[in-house]
Amino acid sequence: MLNWVRPAQDPGVERPGRPSALPLESYAALGDGRSVALVGLDGSIDWWCVPNMNSAPMLDRILDERRGGFFTLTPRGEFTSHRAYRPGSNVLETVFETSTGRARLVEALNSGSGGRLPWCELARRIEGLEGEVTFEMRLVFGTQADTICPFLYTNANATTFHAGSVIGLLRYSDGVRIEEEGDGEIRGVVGVRAGGRELVAILAGENEPLVVESPEVIDARIDVTHEEWRQWCAGIRFQGSYRDAVIRSALALKLLLYSPTGAIAAAATCSLPEGIGGEKNYDYRYAWVRDASYTIKAFLRIGAAAEAKGAFTWLIKRLAEHGALVCYTLEGGVLGEEVEIDLPGYRGSRPVRRGNQAAGQHQHGIYGDIFETAARFVAGGNVLDPHSASVLAAVADRCAETWRQPDSGIWELSERGHYTMSKISAWQALARAVELADGGHVPATCRDRWARSRDRIAEWVDANCWSEEQQAYVMVPGGDKLDASLALAVRFGFDGRDRLEKTLRALDDRLGRGLFHYRYHGVENDEGCFLACTFWIIEGLALLGHRDEARLRFDEVMAALDTRGAGILAEMVDPDTLAFLGNMPQGLSHLALIQTAATVDGCPL
Repeated sequence: MLNWVRPAQDPGVERPGRPSALPLESYAALGDGRSVALVGLDGSIDWWCVPNMNSAPMLDRILDERRGGFFTLTPRGEFTSHRAYRPGSNVLETVFETSTGRARLVEALNSGSGGRLPWCELARRIEGLEGEVTFEMRLVFGTQADTICPFLYTNANATTFHAGSVIGLLRYSDGVRIEEEGDGEIRGVVGVRAGGRELVAILAGENEPLVVESPEVIDARIDVTHEEWRQWCAGIRFQGSYRDAVIRSALALKLLLYSPTGAIAAAATCSLPEGIGGEKNYDYRYAWVRDASYTIKAFLRIGAAAEAKGAFTWLIKRLAEHGALVCYTLEGGVLGEEVEIDLPGYRGSRPVRRGNQAAGQHQHGIYGDIFETAARFVAGGNVLDPHSASVLAAVADRCAETWRQPDSGIWELSERGHYTMSKISAWQALARAVELADGGHVPATCRDRWARSRDRIAEWVDANCWSEEQQAYVMVPGGDKLDASLALAVRFGFDGRDRLEKTLRALDDRLGRGLFHYRYHGVENDEGCFLACTFWIIEGLALLGHRDEARLRFDEVMAALDTRGAGILAEMVDPDTLAFLGNMPQGLSHLALIQTAATVDGCPL
């Protein structure tokens, strides 16, 4: 639980009415299976793409503090606030305390009893707890870097707002007083006393008719949404000592599952920096094979079979349609070119980007990711259809043919090379392909070729990638840099326990900073520590038999992260301040947490 205190401000302060950008860890996420909104601890929603995660943002103050769009419900004057998700739910509750009283803000991107609504419904309920609290409401429309001009339109039924292709409607209960209504902003005031209750909500869609729901129906749907989340969590089978943390991360991953297609987004945001003021600001609102595969495995491990099956089916179809690419759009297409957007960026971190350059890269790691997913799928007693099996066999052939070629590596580097982790991933792919062929799950026509290539890769890695001086597998043959992703080789079952143990200890020692770890040597000055890497190293320790040590380390990391945010993790963390860095919610961080918690608890892989 995070607490926030708003300092006294000059009432004439320039829009947006707060002294500086909020820390990333002060944001929580709301989602409905299609879009995700980030809401700050001060009651401001500063990021929301409508109607989809990868749509242009309607609210984007997180990337443009002075001119971006936002939707605030904030108490007047000085206040303190604390918040948490309802147990087993993505419905968020924030309690505000002022000199005159206390009130609770309950928020959700609503769903119905039959699942996702055919429109976006962002509901915000204010409940009076003690005394009286007056909230200021502001809905400021973003202009998508001055490429659109929002406006209001009134007809006999309603006043709607229009922002590019988005049509929306502000709905509110009788206690909300609208003071200003213009093309660029709607401003109002709402007060609640103890026992009172008011509602403000946005209904929105894209180039489509819009249903005008009553505030009472929208308000009731918040509780329907909560029950839907609780029912989903009740089906999660994980019962270990870290169940609460696993459930919270599973709920975060569920927000990233794009329900119209089954794709899994790497994160819900764009261009949040890996280092403040730096240039590592990327668009993660796409489906990476790596992230999707790891998420599928995490879902399988905790018993979320429907989500795992949907995402796996989506992945197989993309492989059949486009081949083994690094990433795809959430709709299943191929990414276009990356472009820069003329926005100042979070705390001045430019450039702001749309698209991702990784789309044009090749990474051998995708082969291992695909086959590990397939292996875990059938290990759970599930069945591959003939079409999927033939697609996988073709991918195995491609891996056997190309593993000797340089690639961009797991970290999507601009310099192609013979990255050790890429070779191990190719080994992993062919090892799993052989196992699947032996089990009758994929055609065995080229089984022997896959086996020979698997063995050649292992011999090549041991001959070229081990450094006696470093006492570790190094990032590239002949180099001295270490790569934290090599901790995954333990989970992959790569041969050679002694070398893996020494590598893991070297990674921990030389890439560690406090409780956390950098991705590889050379990034210490321009990005934070990568949360997934820390979890991978801890999981590796547990898999190598050091479970007590791993549990202690995991508990320390979780205790540190519990002081930040509401359970939503970013990509990275500043090891000194624990400030979050990078896009969020970050799928890799949450799925790595789930896998590590399960391994430390001794759950089967």
